[in-house]
Amino acid sequence: MAARGKMHLVAYLKAGPNASYPSTWRHPAASLHDLFTAERWEHIARVLEEARFDACFFADGLGIPDLYKGSYAEYARRGGQLSLMDPMTLLPMMARVTRHLGLGATLSTSFTPAYIIARQLASLDMISNGRAAWNVVTTGRDFEARNCGMEGLPPKDARYDMADEVLEACDALWTGWEPDALVLDRESGTFADPDKIHAANYRGRYVRTDGPLTIPRTPQVRPVLMQAGSSPRGRDFAARWSEMIFCTPATKPDALAFRTDIRVRAERFGRNPDECAILPSLTVVVGETDSIAQEKAAYLESLVDPELVLASTSWSVVADLSKVETAEALDTPGTNQGVQGHRDRMMQVARQKNITFAEAVRRPRDLVAGSPATIADMLEDWFTAGACDGFILPPTVFPSTFEEFGRMVVPELQRRGLFRRHYAGTTLRENLRDAG
Repeated sequence: MAARGKMHLVAYLKAGPNASYPSTWRHPAASLHDLFTAERWEHIARVLEEARFDACFFADGLGIPDLYKGSYAEYARRGGQLSLMDPMTLLPMMARVTRHLGLGATLSTSFTPAYIIARQLASLDMISNGRAAWNVVTTGRDFEARNCGMEGLPPKDARYDMADEVLEACDALWTGWEPDALVLDRESGTFADPDKIHAANYRGRYVRTDGPLTIPRTPQVRPVLMQAGSSPRGRDFAARWSEMIFCTPATKPDALAFRTDIRVRAERFGRNPDECAILPSLTVVVGETDSIAQEKAAYLESLVDPELVLASTSWSVVADLSKVETAEALDTPGTNQGVQGHRDRMMQVARQKNITFAEAVRRPRDLVAGSPATIADMLEDWFTAGACDGFILPPTVFPSTFEEFGRMVVPELQRRGLFRRHYAGTTLRENLRDAG
């Protein structure tokens, strides 16, 4: 990354009614009439690009969580984080109406063959002129494995070993075409030079692919890689591969410790740690004044369905919280499921607020509510302290969270010299490495 004078901003999206803060689809300003329209996603892409966000990405999953009370009923009934459409169908629409905004998809290395992943993402990178990102997940929930024809998940370490091989195989496929392999010479009748198209011939323990890819070398060659590993093995994976790391620390000291650890691990892999942006997630509510913002936050909190909080947190920590009340009880012997970052965050919340784990899991995320100056103060504080390289922002009310943030907070960050006024490059990777 360039000098720490400028932060990065990435929008967290969900192809459904609700993001990470529960029950916000019930807000009267939440847009529901356009859930299945192209216009919904084209509009938010334009809003984010106008605000000079680095990128957006779709969080995604392959099923409706069924952990709470052993059923998906409450999660569906109360409107959890549902993926009502496949984001890979939405991102090309968003690419058509933007020129600079990075466009990220979530794809699992545990279920999708490397060739299919490489082909999908190369297509997105090509059609967006170099703006594709991949949120790499190994998947930590059995219901998704069952939806993909498996009885359950492999052990966590095996999933990460497989993910390493998928990334290696994809890289071999993405680099198979030399930059000048596509000739397009009508006169000679030469479309492509086969001597400059190379098979991958990748052979791993879990992954095999011959190649070559059908798609020529794309503007970025490989998409920008995102990841959210928090376990020791997950952090190593992120430190080896990621260019953006999505994390959910509850406090600034937790964020600082995480960033410090990742940077040390990246150096062990021979990487420049500045090429890996650490981006904690913050849920903001912006008002013209602090009191207005606090009133808006209080109204959002009044809409929260306690049952949905438990259903959503059951998905996060991979346990039925209608039965589990302690952090220790989450560690069921023999289970391969789990996402360490979510569990860590619950423990951090309990410690910060001096409450029990059972109380922590029954609370929605804290909202950062304030005027543009107050919000900017907090972002600046974390950023200049070295706790992060920028932020991932989920919406509370869609799309107004992003509209208000772009209209009110971004100009304040720009005034302080903390955020770009113009994009420095045309590809996502260029804009990550030069924040403008």
